[in-house]
Amino acid sequence: MSTKPVIWVVDDDASIRWVLEKALSNAGFKTVLYENADDVLAHAKANAPDVIVTDIRMPGTSGLELLDQLSHELPALPVIVMTAHSDLDSAVSAYQGGAFEYLPKPFDLEAAVALVGRALQKKASNGEGQSPSTPGGQIIGEAPSMQAVFRMIGRLSASQMNVLISGESGTGKELVARAIYQNSPRSKNPFVAINTAAIPADLLESELFGHEKGAFTGAQDRRRGRFEQAEGGTLFLDEIGDMPFDLQTRLLRVLSDGTFFRVGGHQELVANVRVIAATNQDLPQRVEAGLFREDLYHRLNVIGIDLPPLRERREDIPALAEAFLGRAANELNIEPKRLDEDVLAKLVGAPWSGNVRELENTCRRLTVIAPGRTVTLADLPADYSQAGEAIGAAESWQQLLEKAAAGRLSSGQKDILAEFGPDFERVLLKAALHFTGGRKQEAAAWIGWGRNTLTRKIKELGLDS
Repeated sequence: MSTKPVIWVVDDDASIRWVLEKALSNAGFKTVLYENADDVLAHAKANAPDVIVTDIRMPGTSGLELLDQLSHELPALPVIVMTAHSDLDSAVSAYQGGAFEYLPKPFDLEAAVALVGRALQKKASNGEGQSPSTPGGQIIGEAPSMQAVFRMIGRLSASQMNVLISGESGTGKELVARAIYQNSPRSKNPFVAINTAAIPADLLESELFGHEKGAFTGAQDRRRGRFEQAEGGTLFLDEIGDMPFDLQTRLLRVLSDGTFFRVGGHQELVANVRVIAATNQDLPQRVEAGLFREDLYHRLNVIGIDLPPLRERREDIPALAEAFLGRAANELNIEPKRLDEDVLAKLVGAPWSGNVRELENTCRRLTVIAPGRTVTLADLPADYSQAGEAIGAAESWQQLLEKAAAGRLSSGQKDILAEFGPDFERVLLKAALHFTGGRKQEAAAWIGWGRNTLTRKIKELGLDS
């Protein structure tokens, strides 16, 4: 007779305990519920469960303190840490304590149950949990896409693998690179950053690898390059997609052999450096066009992190704006400005082509130009005032949809999703294809579909022509 796996749920919120108990019991697990961590510690040694799911912030012993004690006393016990305070520090601290996984609230119950199943598989295979090292950086993000970034930073903190960060300009790629560095085994050694697109091609080789005296006109002394400056630490190569092709070959050798020569030098040097690269370009596309070496791309992209643009994480804009206003006020030694609701709505609806960097600059500007403590619509620049039109347009199509649905329902029509769903997808698909000039792969990326899904939808919706 098989024994059901035993899952302990620890949370001071009775509603969370209740929903997890129902979901886990329906999945065939036996659950034991605790409202504080102290009771767990008292019982765990005598009769440990198969998996523990615990909140972070609770009265008395916190979830992280519980995790710390369990990691020493029962290191093979998988612990899933959940929290409503889904910031980078929470994520990294969870992995730092040896958590199997970090689960931000609110979470999907099916995903939570599947996560428990993975934890059981990990325990059965005698796998070990993640173990990052040090606390995280100041990155704000409640959006699911940013929570995925936080979890990846946490997982990487015990690793020294190369990382490739992709994202539009202004999304915070260097901030993520610094967070990876700060939570890595190399955090006590240098972090050296270089923007490969900002340095002329004829000087970039010397910047990276250094040069010997007399190597070229103007080289009056020996110079250590960025690889030597970052010895034992991390080298951040920003905008790597713009690196000249011949230099890509030299970089590839460093990554593959760990050795290099200064410009004009004959002594082989060893590079003990972790490389984190970033790009705002589509590197696979540049590889296909012959503009970027495929072997270098794979050397850099051992671990890939995609940063979402700000327009795809609008729920983070209020918290980001508050943080930027506070930072700007601190620099000017004044009280932080507040945004009234109308201004905040305008900012949330703005296009933000410059992403987080543009929002930060806007908050700096508002801190300087707004005469009162509260920023009003009159203080907004004209370009952001127009953002309200986009909000109005968004509300209008939703209102029209609501009216159309009400009309169908009042006439007795059923199964209205069968009518509205394909129409919605058809309009969305046509708009994306028009925007990309018919390029299907790009259209799929804009919509959020895979290429195969887009191809199938084109056939299903009669858009083959």
